[in-house]
Amino acid sequence: MQQNKAVLVTGAAKRLGQDIAMEFARQGWDVAVHYGHSEAQAQATVAEIQALGCKAAAFKANLAQEDEVNQLFSSVVAAFSNLQCLVNSASLFEYDRANSDVPLTAKNLQNHMQVNLTAPILLSQRMFEYQKNVLRTQDTPGAVVPSVIQLLDQKLINLNPDHLSYTLSKVALLQSVEILAFDFAPHLRVVGLAPGITLLSGDQTEDGFAKAHTMTPLGKSSTPSDITKAALFLAGSTAITGTTLYVDGGQHLAPSSRDVMFKTNQD
Repeated sequence: MQQNKAVLVTGAAKRLGQDIAMEFARQGWDVAVHYGHSEAQAQATVAEIQALGCKAAAFKANLAQEDEVNQLFSSVVAAFSNLQCLVNSASLFEYDRANSDVPLTAKNLQNHMQVNLTAPILLSQRMFEYQKNVLRTQDTPGAVVPSVIQLLDQKLINLNPDHLSYTLSKVALLQSVEILAFDFAPHLRVVGLAPGITLLSGDQTEDGFAKAHTMTPLGKSSTPSDITKAALFLAGSTAITGTTLYVDGGQHLAPSSRDVMFKTNQD
């Protein structure tokens, strides 16, 4: 029997990470479900994936701790011997802004950098080492080159000052896509996936989210389904590496001086 491909999705216990994990499972992938604190949701996600006939297991790790990040990868490859994709979906998203009553602090910036940049890079390095030294799938005729998918944000080419620490960490991760793609070829592809406003966040209201979701050239931004389908597309597209796919209804084409959640909540 042919072995299923496996994917590790960080932050897969809830929100967009969970949606991505479930879509991979619906397409026949085994799934390693990473979580930080949401054990109950992670186990529920595992059960849903297993109900689809795919293998799944939950792995706890604090992405702010390098030793736990490395142990996470070691534990995953010990349990899933055909790891073909890593989706770095977990993200810290806390408000700060230099010109506000919640200015950037060294601690907040460091926290965002550790979770949103350092952990994805460390996991990407481990994924490269694994592909190069263990699987060597590039030697199999017709095989899709394995991939790392970095979850980014449309605001990275439509910058505004809100969520400064988050933005700086994601800008660095965006720039790493090209660097790592060049460095890891031909064993591993690295691509970025940048959603628009997809789920409620922070103090956003349902009404504010509905308004924000229409503030794009197409009159709608991305849905979880849009993002999960894009992730599957990138995972299966050998010719795509070192670039970022913006899935946002054209939101990045409409400059804004503030995060859209604040504009709509002021209405």
